[in-house]
Amino acid sequence: MSKEKNVIQLSFQVEKMFVLPDAGSLKAFADLVIGDVLTIRGLRIMEGKKGLFITLPREQGKDNKWYDQVVCRNAEIFEQISTVVLDYYEKQVAIVC
Repeated sequence: MSKEKNVIQLSFQVEKMFVLPDAGSLKAFADLVIGDVLTIRGLRIMEGKKGLFITLPREQGKDNKWYDQVVCRNAEIFEQISTVVLDYYEKQVAIVC
């Protein structure tokens, strides 16, 4: 018996973005809509030594450790999300300048 994988086409769209020009390495917050059925609020656009990157929402526990609220289990999907969010950020920054 062969196992068939269901192929699901996902679409990603930035719903809102809050650019933070003077917040150090934190550059913006974004809300992402996935396939018009799911919204992830609180993605962060960060700037590191290798450039811009995104982080999915995390929450600090009472033990001062950070815990992921959303986990992407597929590197290709995470790359697609990153591309959409960072492209949108670049456009927003270009508009402001």
